[in-house]
Amino acid sequence: MDNAIILAAGFGSRFVPITYEVPKGLVSVRGEPLLERQIRQLKEKGIHEIIIVVGYLKEKFDYLIDKYDVELIYNSEYATKNNLASLYCARKRLKNTYILSADNWIDKNIFNSTQEKSWYSCVYNEGPTSEWCVTTDNTGRITRVVIGGYDSWVMYGPVFLSQTFSCNFANKIEEYYKKPGTENYMWENVFIDEIRHFDLYINKQDKNNVYEFETLEELRLFDPAYNKDTSNMMIKTIETVFNVKEDEITDIKNQKTGMTNKSFTFSIANKSYIFRLPGEGTDKLINRKQEYKVYKAIKNLNISDDVFYLDQNTGNKISMFYKDALNTTPKSNEDIQASMGILRAIHQSGIQVSHSFNIDKEISRYLILCNERNAIRFMDNGETFEKMKSLIEIAKNMNVPLVLCHIDSNPDNFIRLGDNTVKLIDWEYAGMGDPIIDISMYAIYSYFSKPEMDQLLKIYLQREPDMNETARLYIYVALGGYLWALWAAYKQSFGVEFGEYGMKMYRYAKDYYNHLQCGAFLK
Repeated sequence: MDNAIILAAGFGSRFVPITYEVPKGLVSVRGEPLLERQIRQLKEKGIHEIIIVVGYLKEKFDYLIDKYDVELIYNSEYATKNNLASLYCARKRLKNTYILSADNWIDKNIFNSTQEKSWYSCVYNEGPTSEWCVTTDNTGRITRVVIGGYDSWVMYGPVFLSQTFSCNFANKIEEYYKKPGTENYMWENVFIDEIRHFDLYINKQDKNNVYEFETLEELRLFDPAYNKDTSNMMIKTIETVFNVKEDEITDIKNQKTGMTNKSFTFSIANKSYIFRLPGEGTDKLINRKQEYKVYKAIKNLNISDDVFYLDQNTGNKISMFYKDALNTTPKSNEDIQASMGILRAIHQSGIQVSHSFNIDKEISRYLILCNERNAIRFMDNGETFEKMKSLIEIAKNMNVPLVLCHIDSNPDNFIRLGDNTVKLIDWEYAGMGDPIIDISMYAIYSYFSKPEMDQLLKIYLQREPDMNETARLYIYVALGGYLWALWAAYKQSFGVEFGEYGMKMYRYAKDYYNHLQCGAFLK
């Protein structure tokens, strides 16, 4: 044996909230971190050249270099690609090599200092399974792999690749990595596509010897210590808020990461809740004390999510999770009508809070944050900023009465429940402001065209808008577009990717400045 490569770059989304604090490979099982157990077993068999491919929370793995003399390789694409990218990073180290997944737990050591032929560890699964099921010939060579099956041997655990196998396979890894459309490929997909060219044999293992933990519930079954103490801050918070024991917190599932926050759902006594964890850099963007005040102020309106806990320092929040809820869509006239109705109700409620959403101050603040991180990539930003300043001065002189505004009036934040009622969630940016700003934000989040925006304002007002109202709509489209372009640039400086969102927002800033200049609005 020459070495071992351990793939440990992924987030482990099905293992939240533990993986919000520690990479899955460093989770302790029966008193020993998963990775450390694998490293120890490899070294017991004389395998000392150990390469770990890291990504998510990469700094957490540094101590392993000093403790075990391992080598770390960083996969910068861990958040956007599957583990094909991780093996690509280590492809030049493939020889007589073990390949391991960081989240495996192996009871009895199955490694050896010598191996005869390439193999993949497999366990037998009785009944239906969604795992990768293998078919072999009479020599044990894997001839077919399908996802899902019944009463089958499934790919589960470590792999050994011989020098001959590795030499040819490394070329295939490089070829597939460069192919368009392979972002979601696992390295095993390459083997499956090229299965007739590679001799990989089944290594049958007892199902009680190789484990892979997909969820916290699975880990609890294997290691009872996790029924009492996960040592996780979020689980501890839930335990305190609801006065329950940890094993009463069940059905934990990661939710799709939002643009601002991370979140997961959980259940207690058949009721579902959602835990919001603020994302990277959010502490500089959002005032959580102000958010807390807004939630208190709107409580009796019964139009927002039901909040059970909101930490004014961290921004951690627990609220009711509506299983039957659907996001509204700006493509539905019914949804638009309902959303505008909620905004009217808020604006006409007479509710006041002590803070305002001052878009010119927010733009200035975001610019400072972006400049601190050298985050802005727009070549003409200086010129665009000067244009926005001229619009800010116009908006200041309009003397519009201030009302409570949501500000983040994204169609995704309007949810339709099973009884057809609509609620508006996520009040992080809310404050006193011009009511037209909420209409502008809805429009740019929906990527509306100018005619669609004009129609939206008419629906909100329930009449034809006057020139002043239309001018305010366009001004806030431009200023809002610029603000969120800066927001996206700042978030991206932390490695959070939003695709073309920032570009589209920046385009709104410039295009609607031009609309205002070319029309009669500012004359």
